[in-house]
Amino acid sequence: MIRRLRLLRRFSHLQISPSGAVLPLTARRNLYSVTSPARRQQRGQKPKFVISLQLQRRREEDGICTRAMEKEEAQLFSPYLWVRIRCSKYVADTLSEALLCFGASSASIDEINSEDSCETWITSLFVDCQDVHACISLAADSICLQHIPKYEVSKGEQHDWLKNIEETFHPIEVTTGLWIVPKWKTPPVQNATNIVLSPGMAFGTGEHPTTKLCLCLLHSLIKGGEKFLDYGTGSGVLGIAALKMGAEFSVGIDVDSQAVASALQNIAFNEIETDKMKVYLVSGVESSNRKELSAAKLNFDIVIANILLNPLLELADDIVSYGKPGAVIGLSGIISEQIQQIKERFSLYLDEISVAEMDGWACIHGIKR
Repeated sequence: MIRRLRLLRRFSHLQISPSGAVLPLTARRNLYSVTSPARRQQRGQKPKFVISLQLQRRREEDGICTRAMEKEEAQLFSPYLWVRIRCSKYVADTLSEALLCFGASSASIDEINSEDSCETWITSLFVDCQDVHACISLAADSICLQHIPKYEVSKGEQHDWLKNIEETFHPIEVTTGLWIVPKWKTPPVQNATNIVLSPGMAFGTGEHPTTKLCLCLLHSLIKGGEKFLDYGTGSGVLGIAALKMGAEFSVGIDVDSQAVASALQNIAFNEIETDKMKVYLVSGVESSNRKELSAAKLNFDIVIANILLNPLLELADDIVSYGKPGAVIGLSGIISEQIQQIKERFSLYLDEISVAEMDGWACIHGIKR
């Protein structure tokens, strides 16, 4: 069997409040785009890891997202529900993405190597307290299935995650001299720019084309001294990379407390000074975060949002607002068929729009007017 793992960013569940704060959407139906399975690449599902003592000290020193971090620590030791869903192989790809939109942490498709088989299994992961039946029901309804697929549920433990990630995540050379290195591996090239990662539940290991495209864009842009903002920071890989390439300061924002925890952990692993990179949870709860981020508008030389089509379209005003006039705005997390939609939306704000593509995925960037 071939297992394809994917994890969609939590920014697919956003709305903007009247005050301008980024909030999770209460209704998640139809937020993702249904596209041809042949045009999709998988996003790797990664495990959570115990937060290091360095990260705990950082949290105490900075006071950033304290409640989110406490919640994350509590979840690290919780069991997980492994759910196997039997469905037609012709709907497996779209159903797996729908599951992610309605609460699943991961969805992997187990393809049966038989030309005669018209069915397959989706293996999906849920936090123990989640309503699995409700998620599957809503996901099936959202893609117009007539019946809820049959499924079975079992419990998994944390060590399963750790074993899986250590076996599958290896050092990656994104571009010449730029490596993403798992925390448990020795860098293949000692004098290269090595970004050390333990990604946890967050997206951004360097394996996916969208992350590679964004890293290559940063590599071409940073000359030294720039201020960089990562809109949907995930593992923190882009902000850390920007600093190691010569940027002066990085900020990461995300709506997912798991991503914030992962990013802070990776900042510590890379020995980034606390005044060089900040990470904020933007859930509409932390008033101090909102004030700081509001003050940061028009302050960045480079802004990258590596999220998904719908949030890119809906949050265009907010994404662009962080860049100063003349800033480079990068947009990724979209498939090639969606390029025109993004270009049309952001042509209201950007000049000199350019497109880079890799394996059916795209990264678009332009200059803010």
